[in-house]
Amino acid sequence: TLYHTSQPIEALPGFKPAKSMVFAGIYPVDTSEFETMRDAIEKLTLNDPSVHIEKESSVALGLGFRCGFLGLLHMDVFKQRLEQEHNVAIITTSPTVLYKILLTNGEEILIENPSNFPESVRIEQVFEPIVNATIITPKEYLGNMIKLCEERRGTQTEMTFLDEGRLILRYKLPLNEIITDYYDKLKSGSAGYASFDYELAGYQAANLVKMNILLNGKPVDALSVIVHEEKAFSMGRRLTKKLKEVIHRQMFEVAIQAAIGAKIIARESVSAMRKDVTAKCYGGDITRKRKLLEKQKEGKKKMKQVGNVELPQEAFLTVLKSEE
Repeated sequence: TLYHTSQPIEALPGFKPAKSMVFAGIYPVDTSEFETMRDAIEKLTLNDPSVHIEKESSVALGLGFRCGFLGLLHMDVFKQRLEQEHNVAIITTSPTVLYKILLTNGEEILIENPSNFPESVRIEQVFEPIVNATIITPKEYLGNMIKLCEERRGTQTEMTFLDEGRLILRYKLPLNEIITDYYDKLKSGSAGYASFDYELAGYQAANLVKMNILLNGKPVDALSVIVHEEKAFSMGRRLTKKLKEVIHRQMFEVAIQAAIGAKIIARESVSAMRKDVTAKCYGGDITRKRKLLEKQKEGKKKMKQVGNVELPQEAFLTVLKSEE
């Protein structure tokens, strides 16, 4: 801008950096392809600087990146470009949002990774981001839309008729409740006719807890989720049941548990593969069979202590789905 030195003008305000609202971990399916995935992500971020990238390590998944996106559509497009344009096979952890946590010492911290969620004794209050949601739906699907919003802890603020057959619903919804399958449920509950839009509306206090998934007593950080306390029990049961279906049987029993702190709220078990060690015992004293079975039992117990559970990719996709 040209101006006279005796009459300086105020400079125009610059652009604010894009603020990430949805976060997810991205890991290669094959850990040996980490370098390939890193190069692909670097190329994509040259065209899309709004993606926030930070390297992280997971005990279950190895090296990967914690990525921040502007929204859900932004995250989906980024994932598809990685897979289709660069032919990278990836595992994406459950998306999360940015929480504000007030600690007992008065300090306020921001958390977007469930593994960094502090212990409950250190937390004074948890705040979650909320959105002002607008839903336009035909009147015959009004009941389904209200039910869906109530299930997602929504608070209705307005309901008006757009014309004889359509309504506008306005709700305050927690952002965490709409980042997985909310849009799919909305479309299926309205035969595809309802539309959905939202804008951020600040933070509000909520009773949130961190739920860990344990395999044989060991927490799997990539499966940890931050959930509302009222939904923790039902979500824990659902996750353990689904994980039981996708985790392959091992040579030892696998205990799948959902826990909040030290409290176990749900449990399922994957039974061990068992060889018939008494197959060659034809008749004879029963004590011989008992000895063989006891020996097998001791071997399974020892194997359980030192063995590692192999997690298929479907186990991580389980967290992304909320169907009952």
